[in-house]
Amino acid sequence: MTERQAGSGEAVGTHEGTGELERLLGRWRVEGGATGTVTYRRLDGGFFLVQEVELEQDGRRITGIEVIGREKPFGAKAPGEDIVSRFYDNEGHTFDYVYETAGDTLTIWGGEKGSPAYFRGTFAADGDVLAGAWVYPGGGGYESTMTRIG
Repeated sequence: MTERQAGSGEAVGTHEGTGELERLLGRWRVEGGATGTVTYRRLDGGFFLVQEVELEQDGRRITGIEVIGREKPFGAKAPGEDIVSRFYDNEGHTFDYVYETAGDTLTIWGGEKGSPAYFRGTFAADGDVLAGAWVYPGGGGYESTMTRIG
């Protein structure tokens, strides 16, 4: 188990949480097919991240929240291996994702791992830029760059 100090001073276990996504913590400016800001913060305990979204895409204002972590259903002794999420937006949509990291590459699968809908991006060496693209089956994807602003 690895531990990291949380902003509030308590030790946070990342062995079952979202440790590999720590680099997302903070506020980011989003540019590309969607523009605006996203903010990632850790919930107390270190097991989940929350993303708050304020974007404009295709002339629509999109706001929402996403809860990201390993599922540990009622009665389970241990959480699942995959980091999964559910996103809720101001238009009533709910979207499920699976997060996967490999070195400096982040893949966010739409629905399930291996889906034909996904985002794949690479973090810059300093960790303050994540550049990549959303890919959708049949086209319609777009490039996206996130730059840390806080």
